[in-house]
Amino acid sequence: MAQHLFHALTPMPDDPIMGINQMFQTDPREGKVNLSIGVFLNEAGKIPLLEVVEEAEKRLAERRLAHGYLPIEGLAVYRDLVQGLVFGESSPARLDGRITTVQTLGGTGALRIAARFAHDFLGFKRAVVPDPTWGNHIAILKAAGFEVSAYPYYDRAAGDAAPEALVASLEALEEPTLILMHACAHNPTGCDLTCEVWERVGDILEGKGHLALLDMAYQGFARGIDEDAEAIRMLAARGLNFLASSSSSKNFGLYGERVGALHAVCASKQEAETVLTILKSIVRCEYSCPAEHGARIVAEVLGDPELSQQWRQAVDKMRRRVEAMRAELSAALKREGAEIPALDRQKGMFSFTGLTADEMKTLREEFAVYGVSNGRICIAGLNLRNVGPAAHAIAEVLKRRG
Repeated sequence: MAQHLFHALTPMPDDPIMGINQMFQTDPREGKVNLSIGVFLNEAGKIPLLEVVEEAEKRLAERRLAHGYLPIEGLAVYRDLVQGLVFGESSPARLDGRITTVQTLGGTGALRIAARFAHDFLGFKRAVVPDPTWGNHIAILKAAGFEVSAYPYYDRAAGDAAPEALVASLEALEEPTLILMHACAHNPTGCDLTCEVWERVGDILEGKGHLALLDMAYQGFARGIDEDAEAIRMLAARGLNFLASSSSSKNFGLYGERVGALHAVCASKQEAETVLTILKSIVRCEYSCPAEHGARIVAEVLGDPELSQQWRQAVDKMRRRVEAMRAELSAALKREGAEIPALDRQKGMFSFTGLTADEMKTLREEFAVYGVSNGRICIAGLNLRNVGPAAHAIAEVLKRRG
């Protein structure tokens, strides 16, 4: 007799971003514009293969390395170099051995490991995220057992971050809470906090028993490689204990290689060594050990002074392209008789347009311009061929508001 063990199951909804991207892929219309998924595209509309990545892969191929397992915590040279990239080579916490770093399956894997560590080993049961935030943040935290709520981050009327509301909300948290924050290039709003606000956040973290988890998926895409790490470096300099995730997907163009890292800033070297053993135990249960190829590419680039400098220049070039497309979209909208005032203030790969879910649906269905239902568009998906049509479509939708 055939079993029917799965007959009562109901389908899960598509991921809101991946689902829209799939809709774009199956749309037969010519001239369609994909501003949904957060990947950097060049002027030709393709994910670029960075020259430094190509050179690193060539060197690795010439060495004819066997494809063995990495240690549970990841490739040692990768962990060290990425830690230096995030915290700065001269960070006292780094020099004192107070930071432990494990290689993860992209930034998402780092967030998953961090959530399990905070919930299962530190006893945190409540987490707060920015309103709005990347939707997967909430799913990851809930999957780890957290009760998740939001703190105010964005003033929709002003089209900018809402620092006073944010600080007041964090100050009002009464019990130890995991506080998830974007280190730079906030997704989806493109609005970052100032150094002064980060100092106030540091005061709150220092005065109460909260734990910060800083997500840095876009290092280099807001202001620059070192500038984008300022919040993480400031909290480390204050001697705070916190977690940070970092990713090599965007700034190395290694999306499919899933290269990331989780960093834990501890009070002592002994604490860091203990935390490493716990993180390794979590990784062992989750995926045993991380992937090798992408980590070796990153390590080859960062470990070679010449390649590292070329990589920084490549990231600067990518950031400037996004900035240029943001400016061109703003100008094109104005030529169409419309405007998104917040657009020029935003940084990073995304823009929060202020369009409603119904308006984003109209963009998709009538104009074949695809963005996320919350109004987010990926500026990196624009180029000189499609920015005009995209601006025309957005302007038409805005004009219908009356």
